[in-house]
Amino acid sequence: MRARARGRHGDTVLARQPERRLWTRDFSLFFLSRAVARLGDTMLPVALAAGLLQDGHSATSVGVAMAVPTVSWAVLVIFAGVIADRVDPRRLMIGADLVRLVSQSCAAGIFFAGHVALWQVLVIGLVNGGAAAVFQPGVASTVRQLSADAQQGNGAVRTVEAVMSLVGPTVAGLLVAVTSAGSVFAVHAGTYAASALFLWALRLPGRPAAPKSAPAKTTSTETAAAATTAATATTTTTTESRTESSAGGGMRQGLREGWSAVRVRPWLWGVLALWGFFALTARGPAAPLIATELVKEHDVTAFGLVNSALGCGTVVGGLLAMRLRPAFQLRAGAVGVAAFAAFPLAVGSGQPVPVIAAGAVVAGLGMAFWGVMWATSIQTQVPHEVLNRVYAYDIAGSIAFLPVGEALAGPAAGLVGRRTMLLAGAACTLAVSVALLSVPAIRRLRRVDDQG
Repeated sequence: MRARARGRHGDTVLARQPERRLWTRDFSLFFLSRAVARLGDTMLPVALAAGLLQDGHSATSVGVAMAVPTVSWAVLVIFAGVIADRVDPRRLMIGADLVRLVSQSCAAGIFFAGHVALWQVLVIGLVNGGAAAVFQPGVASTVRQLSADAQQGNGAVRTVEAVMSLVGPTVAGLLVAVTSAGSVFAVHAGTYAASALFLWALRLPGRPAAPKSAPAKTTSTETAAAATTAATATTTTTTESRTESSAGGGMRQGLREGWSAVRVRPWLWGVLALWGFFALTARGPAAPLIATELVKEHDVTAFGLVNSALGCGTVVGGLLAMRLRPAFQLRAGAVGVAAFAAFPLAVGSGQPVPVIAAGAVVAGLGMAFWGVMWATSIQTQVPHEVLNRVYAYDIAGSIAFLPVGEALAGPAAGLVGRRTMLLAGAACTLAVSVALLSVPAIRRLRRVDDQG
């Protein structure tokens, strides 16, 4: 493996670094766990929609059934982050998988019986969302502990999840057509059983040591920035020492400590604030508006093609993120955020389907690249003692405004038109990218090499 370094005259040279192995036995088991779980998760919407509609329920019922797990997840994930920082996250993840194995087996039985009451589906969705909330915070610390190189680990996980997102809906559609929706729920339950087995078989090493950045020559501007960073680091260290010493405190104290770990890092809360605006104005409205525009102006086949293109772009973005190693990860990731604008711009400007598909590929690539850069920054810059709580706050902040943006998209499009809304979303995406690059704490955050 090679890394870029500065020569005597400021030119960029390649320095040899020791190779670090990613595909260990334990990381491979975690990789398989994420793959099978993602396969099942992407099959669920097809089974849920087909099963409820075939049983005579309305489209509104389908929407409510899909929304309940998300709401449950969003409400509980912050509390789950506190728990994950205090107990073995592997056990939490196994427990969450086993809970969903039982709940989805119950769902399969209900749909096989042919008498589906909406309240039953909602209760199962509530349980599934809560289990997902318990599961998710441990993912960040697990990737960090199992990967000698966190960036490559995140890239591998993101890539396989994107592949499964392409495969899952197709498999679910075939199963519904050949058998019934109940069979999809049964397979979904089986994916959680497989995930739990893979997690049970792996062993987590000890907590990683606090990473240290390599010394580098700096300009006068960078020296001033480093002084500010050092002052922040002093406050951060004090806060984290208190966090570690009070690890046995209550839930409220744990939440406060997690928020303090976010608050003392301007790059972290700066991204969360900008991401909320992005979800509200661009990413949230884009999903329903693009779907409606494509189906009405073209057909369902075009919508499926464009979704496949988006998934392919996500796969490419994950693979690219495993190869490129920018010194300033969030700076590079902000360029990926700008790439998302290509998708709503192509649809909003009335381009033909091949051009829209190309825009979807670019958008998927950019968002996958950003996702890996962001996850790696959190995992390598935040100490292990508070990592799960910080990751939980990140999850909650990332999804809090998505349903709001989705809900407001229809009324806003009724006032100004779908295409105008999509063009505005593209403009807001570019504005967020520029804002990310304009915040010094985000732009100047230098990568920290793993100490694997």
